[in-house]
Amino acid sequence: QVQLVESGGGWVQPGGPVRLSCTASRPTFSNDAMGWFRQAPGKEREFVAAISRTGIKKYNSDSMRGRLIISRDNAKKTVSLEIYSLKPEDTAVYYCAAASDYANIPPSAQFYDVWGQGTLLSVSS
Repeated sequence: QVQLVESGGGWVQPGGPVRLSCTASRPTFSNDAMGWFRQAPGKEREFVAAISRTGIKKYNSDSMRGRLIISRDNAKKTVSLEIYSLKPEDTAVYYCAAASDYANIPPSAQFYDVWGQGTLLSVSS
C-alpha cells in the first residue's frame, strides 16, 4: 500500500517560495526519521533535508544552503519542506522518504526504506 504521498509541486517562478508536503499512512511515523531528496533530469538523486523523530534537522549545505526549512507534525503524520528563493536549477522531482524506527539523522539515502512517488517542481519564468 502507498505509505508516503508528496504534494505541493508544480510550476513556480524563480525567486518564489514553495511548500512541499508529505503525508504518511505509516503507523510508525512518529518513530521514523524523514527525509527529502530530489532528482533533476539527467542527474543523480541528491539529498535535500532530513528531520529526526525528535526534530533534529539537517540540510543540504551546497546549492540549497540557507533556503530550506523542514518540519514535521507527528499528530498529522506530515513532513513539510519549504524552499525559498527558488532557482531554475531547483527543477526536479522531489521525493519524501522514511527511515523506519531510526533515532537520529540517517547518514545516507540507503538508510531510508520507504519512498514516495515524488512530486515534480518546475521553476521557470
